[in-house]
Amino acid sequence: MTKTIDFIFDFGSPNAYLSDKVLPGIAARTGATVNYIPVLLGGLFKLTDNQPPMVAFGPVKGKLAYEAKETERFVKKHGLSAYRFNPHFPVNTLLIMRGLVAAGRQGVAEPYRAAVLKAMWEDGRKMDDPAVVAEVLTAAGLDAKAILEATQDGEVKAELMANTEAAAARGAFGIPTFFVGDEMFFGKDRLGQVEEELA
Repeated sequence: MTKTIDFIFDFGSPNAYLSDKVLPGIAARTGATVNYIPVLLGGLFKLTDNQPPMVAFGPVKGKLAYEAKETERFVKKHGLSAYRFNPHFPVNTLLIMRGLVAAGRQGVAEPYRAAVLKAMWEDGRKMDDPAVVAEVLTAAGLDAKAILEATQDGEVKAELMANTEAAAARGAFGIPTFFVGDEMFFGKDRLGQVEEELA
């Protein structure tokens, strides 16, 4: 039986980027495959009455500083020195998430995802600007025109919406969320538990 990690995914989460860098090692050690499920984080928040951490925890003394320290530790532990917090954060990810759905339909999801993650969380690009997105995709050897045109397709829009609703129905309330079968794990700090569940 094939082991699968369902990764509830949106480019707008720095922790999604960090998780993406660690998951290949987990998959290799456990023989699992990673199934990226594109959702819209803002939509997921609305469906679950959740809030971004900056809003939810902003008033809590020391909380965001501690989260930043945990991120530093994670980056150091996994050698992710290319990571840079995006100076344009928060970025509206509607276009690039529709783009990921479109890229999947065109058979180029992996190079698309890699290019956009790098642009967002290494190069500090403003990835809610269509011109910047087109430049990034073209530089990665992708057909930017075809992908960006497809983001306006009704079926692409509906798939992203359906994925988001299905993720909420499964119990997801934020990103990164992982499912191994029916077991849900939230946050990059649960990746060890994901690996244990697969083993």
